[in-house]
Amino acid sequence: MVPLLNCCQLELGPHHLLFPGAAPQVTLPGHPPVDAGRARLDGRTALPTLWGPVQEEAQSTSPQEGQRPWRSQPLPSSRLADAHWPVFTEMKDLLTLVPPLVGLKGNLEMTLASRLSTAANTGQIDDPREQYRVVSSNLALVQVQAAVVGLLAAVAALLLGLASGQGLDVVEAQVLCASSVLTASLAACALGTLMVCIVVGARKLGVNPDNIATPIAASLGDLITLSLLAVVSSFFYRHRDSQYLTPLVCVGFAALTPACVLIAKQNPPVVRILKFGWFPIVLAMLVSSLGGLILNKTLSQPQFRGMAVFAPIMCGVGGNLVAIQTSRISTHLHLWGTPGVLPLWMKKCWPSPCSTFCSSEINATSARVLLVLVVPGHLAFFSIVSLLESQSVPSERTFVLLYLLAGLVQVTVLLHLADVAVRLAWRRALDPDDHCIPYLTGLGDLLGTGLLALCFLAHGLLRTGVWPSSPLDPAPGPS
Repeated sequence: MVPLLNCCQLELGPHHLLFPGAAPQVTLPGHPPVDAGRARLDGRTALPTLWGPVQEEAQSTSPQEGQRPWRSQPLPSSRLADAHWPVFTEMKDLLTLVPPLVGLKGNLEMTLASRLSTAANTGQIDDPREQYRVVSSNLALVQVQAAVVGLLAAVAALLLGLASGQGLDVVEAQVLCASSVLTASLAACALGTLMVCIVVGARKLGVNPDNIATPIAASLGDLITLSLLAVVSSFFYRHRDSQYLTPLVCVGFAALTPACVLIAKQNPPVVRILKFGWFPIVLAMLVSSLGGLILNKTLSQPQFRGMAVFAPIMCGVGGNLVAIQTSRISTHLHLWGTPGVLPLWMKKCWPSPCSTFCSSEINATSARVLLVLVVPGHLAFFSIVSLLESQSVPSERTFVLLYLLAGLVQVTVLLHLADVAVRLAWRRALDPDDHCIPYLTGLGDLLGTGLLALCFLAHGLLRTGVWPSSPLDPAPGPS
């Protein structure tokens, strides 16, 4: 379920794949009318030969009145986004905001789920009064983090827009900041409440919350965050002429933040996170943005046909598995170790890959189980995607093998890094739940997207014998 829910996040982008629905005709300068449906079906030959002439013609000729140039013409999926969420095409910086906001699931919600799971497994929430103190302080902490990181994400999106040559519209900047802060706060509130219910319920039923809460936070995080972003930003964009709406929202959250800080200070461990836990969250947000940059550069390239569908699956599976392993190792250390001192059987701060996967420790056993789940999990999701998007994704055996290899490499690297990172954090008396999961999920997004791009490039080389152009290369001119 995880990546299937995550797949919806890319349908709002302006460069998504052609849907197998209506097939409008596309007229290109100097070319006869082309049926879009046929161009999609024969995309391996039609799109690469037409793409170069189209871009040069579009840049050298000025569009007629009332008609946009080819490079600005939306694809059918973008028209669908125009019809339902036109704010994503009207505000280009909003698309830049999507990867860091969606990445908050690893920075905030999955970290919250891991902290609550550790508290449940160590008996900290068995007493009703202690349970209320732990739950309220953690929810207040997540609200503070969401408001601050949401504002930072909006500022980063505006700076990236300025760096790419876009102008700064004050009204759109206000809409962007208000949408980011409100979306992050609402998503944190909804997912945080859900995590509390799941952890408390799992504890009462005698089930380990580490195996339930963290994957659910990962699977629902993308869907809830993106849906809220679309609704909230559309509302603010429709009422952008209102002079006081967006500033009032920002001021309101700024006024609520001190109250949340006071509630969070009830719990000493949460106070330490308030003081020293910001660097992992901000850095993880920046790392996730690099993965989003790779994805944005490849969506418009025909040789990466289908990457928009597979990227959420690859990143979702890797992020879920490494978060589960990190949470389990952290719980194990809280039960059997003292912060700053590793148990005797985990004395090595830099374990080898053989120690991570081949030893007799309980953490190595769980790592092997999670690694075994990669291939059948990806095959199941690949089969479902092939059924739903049969004309939009490659289905050759070579690509399937490369895709599975990329998934195995990603999860193997992440699980080993989780073992190393948790030990290093515990050795420095840092809570791995707060300092490891953000880094690992952000790295999982970057590693998964990069390996998937290499997978498409290698598939193009093996199929045609010619290395496809890089997403950063300029489009080829007409032959």
